[in-house]
Amino acid sequence: MNRGKEMKNILKLLTFSILLILSINGLSAQPGPPDPPDDNPVPITGIEYLIAAGAAFGAKKLYDKKKK
Repeated sequence: MNRGKEMKNILKLLTFSILLILSINGLSAQPGPPDPPDDNPVPITGIEYLIAAGAAFGAKKLYDKKKK
């Protein structure tokens, strides 16, 4: 009788150990760090040129107005 009780305890301990190992394995399965950004920045598109030209045109107009 005592031997049957020992087997049940060993089975419970084994089951608990397996569940614990599976739980820890699931917790450690997190995603890694994100990839670093590319070294190549986005090329300047047409809208940036239009904004720069508008700012330069406005600055010239202000300069000419102050000059008069």
